[in-house]
Amino acid sequence: MNALTAVKPAVQRTTGFTIAPSVQSPRLLELTFSAETARQFLEQVAQWPVQALEYKSFLRFKVARVLDDLCAGQLQPLLIHTLLNRDEGALLIGAEGIDNVSQADDMVKLATAVAHLIGRSNYDAMSGQYYARFVVKNVDNSDSYLRQPHRVMELHNDGTYVEEVTDYVLMMKIDEQNMQGGNSLLLHLDDWEHLEQFFRHPLARRNMRWAAPPSKNVAKDVFHPVFDVDHQGRPVMRYIDQFVQPKDIEEGTWLSDLSDALETSKKILSLPVPVGKFLLINNLFWLHGRDRFTPHPDLRRELMRQRGYISYATQHYQTHQ
Repeated sequence: MNALTAVKPAVQRTTGFTIAPSVQSPRLLELTFSAETARQFLEQVAQWPVQALEYKSFLRFKVARVLDDLCAGQLQPLLIHTLLNRDEGALLIGAEGIDNVSQADDMVKLATAVAHLIGRSNYDAMSGQYYARFVVKNVDNSDSYLRQPHRVMELHNDGTYVEEVTDYVLMMKIDEQNMQGGNSLLLHLDDWEHLEQFFRHPLARRNMRWAAPPSKNVAKDVFHPVFDVDHQGRPVMRYIDQFVQPKDIEEGTWLSDLSDALETSKKILSLPVPVGKFLLINNLFWLHGRDRFTPHPDLRRELMRQRGYISYATQHYQTHQ
C-alpha cells in the first residue's frame, strides 16, 4: 500500500535535529532530534515528572519552550508550517537514543513538548488526562477496534464524537513485543481517488449523529457532516465508521460505499513506526488506521495518543500566506 512514488530523502540539518522526506511519500517528513538535543532536553526538564505535566498544564508549554530553545527557535515554525501545508501535513518524529519502553516517561515528555509547540492537547476522556496510554494484547474484549490486534482498524479521523476541534493527532509507539505486522496506515485526502465523487454528493454536507462506545467516557452525541471545507475551500473530513449513526437507508448505504472506497484505495501508505517514534498528522486532511497483526500469545504493543488544536494557525497564515 504505497501512494506516491518513493523519493530519495534529502536530509536537511539544522540546530538540534534533521529533517527529510520519508521514503514512503514526500508528503510525510521524518524529523529526528540528535542524541545531544535529547540529552539536554531531558536534563533540563528532569525537575518535572510526568505527573507534574498532568497536574499543571502550563508546564506543558514550559517543556515545549525548552525544546524549541535547544533547536535555536527553528523547530516551532517548521512544525506549524508542515502541519498547515496541504501538500505535507504529516511528520514521523523521534530522537536518537530514545527507543526503549524503560524510557516511557521521557517519550511522553518529548511528545508533549512537540505537541505544545503547535497548540494544546485536548482533554482525553478515555484516560482522564491530556493524553492516553493504552496496550494492545493478543486477546481483547473492548468495545472498539482500538485495541483489537487481529483485524484492520479502518481509516478514520479522530475527534469525530467530541465538540472540541481536533486539528492534529499524535500517535507514539512506547513498546512492542512479539509483533509482526500492524503497520500504521495513512491516506492523504487529496490522494484519494474517490474524493470528488463523495465530496460532491448531496449527503456530504448533511449533519449526521456521532456517538461513542462506553469506553470513551463521552455520553453526549454530537452532530456534524462528514465533509467540510478549510479556509481556502478545500475538502476536509471528520469521519469514523464505528461511531457514525445513520438515520436511514440512504445515509447507511452512502456511508458503507464511502467506507469501501476508502479501504480499497491504492493510495494508502503503509508505515512501520519504530519504538520511541511518533506520527504527528493534520487530522483534517489525513486519515489514519492500522493494519492487522500476526497472532502471538505474548503480543504486546503500548501506544500513547495526544490530539488537539493548532493555537498558532491564525498567526501563521498572516505571516506566510
